[in-house]
Order: sequence, then structure tokens, then C-alpha cells
Amino acid sequence: PLPEIETLPEDIQKYMNVCEEKLGFIPNVVKAFSLRPEKLRSFISKYNELMLSEETTLTRLEREMIAVVVSSYNHCVYCITSHSQAVREFSSDPVLADILVTNYSSAELTSRQRAMLDYAWNMTANVAETGEKERQSLIEEGFTPEEIFDINDVVAYFNYTNRMTHGLGIQPNENYFSMDRLD
Repeated sequence: PLPEIETLPEDIQKYMNVCEEKLGFIPNVVKAFSLRPEKLRSFISKYNELMLSEETTLTRLEREMIAVVVSSYNHCVYCITSHSQAVREFSSDPVLADILVTNYSSAELTSRQRAMLDYAWNMTANVAETGEKERQSLIEEGFTPEEIFDINDVVAYFNYTNRMTHGLGIQPNENYFSMDRLD
């Protein structure tokens, strides 16, 4: 059972109203995290820092691609669905996200994107075996130390959110399924 919106702190209500205005709905993950308003505030802050900030030179598309590949490995239906929509939006390619979910290694990617996604997959699937050799492959593709930090930050965040959405049983909003698809 989730709290009624009108019982939530004013800042959380405002945030939900902004979601409703911008997206046309309140993401189910926001509703679920509202059970713990402080956790929701932290979740929003970290999400905004990682995915919306211009403090990084990673593109929004690159960050969303990482989110999809990590979520694909973790079989996280919520994050696959919501972040696939973002990949469709930022790439203007209604097919790319589905390929990333199914088998990212078969997608038509730049060598930079492939190195980044290989690294994200390895950090999710084989964290203990991911080390200097894998970081070196990012350096060879031109990633800066700051970008490597940011890649790791996005990978870690989505491993966390995947586990939270699994553990809480959060299902994706149906709206995501039809957004930015072929007409």
C-alpha cells in the first residue's frame, strides 16, 4: 500500500505534479519510493545528478544506453521499459533500445559505445574480474578519467535501482511501452 499523494510532504507532492505535467503520469518508481520520503529525495537527487546533469561529457544517450544494458543483464522489467523509452527518444531510433535489451553486442554501435557497454556489462556480470584491462579499453577509446568515473557511477546506480524495483515488485507504467515507437 502506497501513501495517498495528499498525505505526502509538500516538496514530494510538487515533484509528483511536475512529473504529471511533463510526462503525463507519475512513474511507479516515484510512487513506490514515496513510502519513504527521505529515500525518494535521495533517489531523485542521485537520478538528476547522473542522468540529467550536464556536469559530465557522457551524452544523455550514452547514460541511457548504460541503464538499459545493466537493466537487461539484471532482468529488471521496470528499468528496461522506462530507459528503453529514453534510448528511443535520445537516439531517434525506435529499434536500437530493443536490440540493446535483447543482445546489445549485436547492435550497430560506435567503437566508443561498444567499449562503454562491454564495460557496463562486465561491471554488472563479473565485477570481481573487471579491472585495469577493462578500464584500459575505455582509455583506448578516448574516455577521460572523469568519464570512466561517470560510467561506473551510472552502472552502480542502476545495479542498485534494479534491485530495489525487483525487491519492491515495481512494475513499469504502461505509458512507457508506446512512447517513441514507430507510427
